[in-house]
Amino acid sequence: MNQQLFCSGLEVASFIVSSGLLKLSWDKILDCYVGFHQNESRNSGFSLRWKFYAEANVNIIVFITSPICTKSHLQDSKEWIPPTANKESCRVFEFLCNDGNSFCIHKAAISLFDDHFDELLQLKTQCGRSAKPLIVTGHSLGGSVASLFTLWVLESLDISSAKRPLCLTFGSPLLGDKGFQQAISQHPAWNSCFLHVAATSKDSIPRLFIAPSHYLNSSIEAPKYDHYKPFGTFLLCGENGCACSENPEAVSELESVIIRKGVSQLGKPMLSSLQAGTILQLEAIRTRKEQQKRNELDNLIKKLEETCMRNKRKVFDPAKKLNEIKIKMAFLEWYKKCAKAIETGCYDFYKNRVARSDHDIIRHKKFLTNNWEKIVAQAEKKPQKQLVHLRSRWLYSGTTCRRMTEPLDIADYYRNGGSNYVENGRPHHYIKLEQWLEEDEKQSGVSVDSKKKQSVDVILTYDSCFWAHVEEARLCCKSMEVADIEFEQRESLRRKLKEFEAYVMEQIKKSALSSEIFLKGSSFMQWWKEYEKIMEPDYSSPLTNFMKNSKFQQYGSGCLTLD
Repeated sequence: MNQQLFCSGLEVASFIVSSGLLKLSWDKILDCYVGFHQNESRNSGFSLRWKFYAEANVNIIVFITSPICTKSHLQDSKEWIPPTANKESCRVFEFLCNDGNSFCIHKAAISLFDDHFDELLQLKTQCGRSAKPLIVTGHSLGGSVASLFTLWVLESLDISSAKRPLCLTFGSPLLGDKGFQQAISQHPAWNSCFLHVAATSKDSIPRLFIAPSHYLNSSIEAPKYDHYKPFGTFLLCGENGCACSENPEAVSELESVIIRKGVSQLGKPMLSSLQAGTILQLEAIRTRKEQQKRNELDNLIKKLEETCMRNKRKVFDPAKKLNEIKIKMAFLEWYKKCAKAIETGCYDFYKNRVARSDHDIIRHKKFLTNNWEKIVAQAEKKPQKQLVHLRSRWLYSGTTCRRMTEPLDIADYYRNGGSNYVENGRPHHYIKLEQWLEEDEKQSGVSVDSKKKQSVDVILTYDSCFWAHVEEARLCCKSMEVADIEFEQRESLRRKLKEFEAYVMEQIKKSALSSEIFLKGSSFMQWWKEYEKIMEPDYSSPLTNFMKNSKFQQYGSGCLTLD
């Protein structure tokens, strides 16, 4: 059954208005304006004023500017902010340039921020000392500075912190372009911290950077200053009431068409709750002017809201998948024990595909792979200045899953005739999970595997690419069996095999290999039989001694001594 879609813009708007936060913030803005008539300015052309209010249950920071911002001030105020920008304030926002993302913000706001950087740094430090909730608010261009300041505070918070500031802006211009919008929206917890209030018939500044509809629906290139995009939630206040939307495309269209032209939809048949909701929103914020193209706008806003709500349902939330991930990993653990019981090992049990349970494991592996691809992709897109890309529990869970599932991917890869998995076939999410684990261990100085030392009978092999190295060693042995192989090629293969020997012996000394690799049906033991046939009779090495003297049977028992 298809679920009914509802447009809750009016209900959310009513809740926000009745909460008292808007009145509280606006009263502080008016108080901050008292006596502020300075026209002196710095490089930005504006004078910035802020004030810290310590209320009983909340701290409030207000930002305002003098003179009041006008269209002429902002018309061409645009500046790209690359990671190599010279301004100190630009470097502060480098964390938004993650994964090669670039963006632009209007020059007036960033210039004001840069002019007062040292003082704002002190203000930010002051905020960090208080345990009370924080509201950052501002009017007009002061609201843009408030948004930048809020982002700065958010970036310094721990990724799991629930103590996030709320930013309320009144009549502020849009701050950045699509790249800026995407950088913030990739972090839903941050995007939800912003509420922008605009009067649809009064405020000219908020809609200054909105591209008109005739640019959006044609091949004509819009002026550069029209490329700015909204982020956060918008409360649009009209003559008949208020409407709320967090859909950036709907906000842009509402601003560009509704605010400029005005639309009335009352009196039309309402075919669904979604359509009814959008119509009521349009009516709430309309101006007195009537337009003939109301059908087009109704359908457009309805479609945008419908798309937005359906996308929300599809948004990947790792926390909601945690239990499912644990269940799937438990199935893989059970599969591993079944493989060990028949002296084969999980890798070869899966590669040979002889059991009915293989079909279930394929499904479980696919589920885990899809989820970890999404988790890694989401972590890469989040604004991160530090090296902590995932919370510790997710990073360690990802490490365990990587060590469980990557060997199965390697089995599929070589079963289908692949070669050189590490260079040519390894999925991106495995590479990133391994890289982030190394960075985390380097920062903390503690190895994840040293935190809970276990018997090699139950551990997962630390190097999830181990079986790829085994397969490559087997291919080398196969190539050396060719009678007419050239001398140089034979020596190259022999060198690779010696490197593989050294690698395996290093893993054994670190107790980093699961004991299942020495099961009689494993590919590693198959490699050893193949290697014995081609090695010279008098050849000796630490690994050959280890294998020929059957020391591998003592591996993990605690009785093994390595010379």
